[in-house]
Parts: sequence; C-alpha cells; structure tokens
Amino acid sequence: MGQKFHAFMFPWFAFGHMTPYLHLANKLAERGHMVTFLLPKKAQKQLENHNLFPHNIVFHPLTIPLLDGLPPGAETASDIPMSLVQFLSTAMDMTRDLVEAAVRALRPDLILFDLAQWVPEMAKEHRVKSMMYNVVSATCIAHDIVPGGEIGVPPPGYPSSKVVYREYDAHALLTLSITYKRFCYRLNTCLTNCDFITNRRYIL
Repeated sequence: MGQKFHAFMFPWFAFGHMTPYLHLANKLAERGHMVTFLLPKKAQKQLENHNLFPHNIVFHPLTIPLLDGLPPGAETASDIPMSLVQFLSTAMDMTRDLVEAAVRALRPDLILFDLAQWVPEMAKEHRVKSMMYNVVSATCIAHDIVPGGEIGVPPPGYPSSKVVYREYDAHALLTLSITYKRFCYRLNTCLTNCDFITNRRYIL
C-alpha cells in the first residue's frame, strides 16, 4: 500500500455505524486518500450532506434484496424493530455479490467493515487487506463476547473493575440477547479473520 490509498467502507446498515464511518472517511479524504462508501440506496440521501470531500469520497449505493420477514422498503436498522434485525443482517449478507463486483471493478487497497463476517475471506480472495473498524468501544466488545457475564462484574481477565456495564445498561443488553448467538458468531469471525482490528476512539 503506497502513501495514498483507496479504501472501501462497508459498515453495518445502521446510522449509528454509517455516520462514524463517514466521519473517518472525511478524515482520510482530507489527507488525500480515496474512499468508496458502500451503503443502502436510501441511506445515501441522508448522509450525502455530511460528505465534506465529494471528489475523494464516492457513495456506492447497494440494492437491498427483498427478503421474507423484512418489511418492504426496509434498508437500515432504523426502519425496523430490534426483533427483526436478524433479517436485516441476512439481507446484508445477500449483498455479497454486489460488494465483490465492486471490489473486482475498483480494486481497493483496504476494506473497512464491522459486522459482515464474510468480508475478510472475500478480501483475501482478491488480495485486499481487511480492517475491522468498530464504532463501539473496546469495553463494549470485551463484554459482549463473553457469555453468561453479570452486570457490573468484569469478565475473567478484563483489565478494569470500573469500566463495566451498569444496571441502566440492562435494556440494551436484553435487546442484544434476542440475536446473541448469531451476533457473537459474526463478531468473533470478523475479529479472528481480518488483517487489522481498530476501534473508534472515545474521549470521556
């Protein structure tokens, strides 16, 4: 990879993920790098005003396939209740051919992603590096991948006794529990198979 590079960005189809990815895209573009941002068609309309470097950041809209269980027109997590998120993740997986076609055509140097567990395998096939860029904190991920933990109790080997989930986090954890096994499989596969792992920096 040379001084200037071309990065693909393929975040989870939720604005809480796509927006931080676009913030990072702006930082990269400011330094002269090229970014191709893969996202659902409808999401482009809501994010394009935040593209500060349109000559360096190109949106590549994806058609979300029709899928039993996913309401017509649903393309992002904000379009559905949490109970249907597994259908959105399946629809995201079904865009693999579209993503791979874009990789073949545009030949990026790097693909940044977070929850599409097939990206590292696909990237290796095309000799492209993959980077798992997590928009949530490392603390959150450390807790999420340890099953059977207690709120307020650090997992084994966890380095802090203070930065832990609290009682007011219980509702968010309950919604995650609906798809816990599937989510953990995706997360662990991404973490294990990608070339690089990075987390969004949080300043408290």
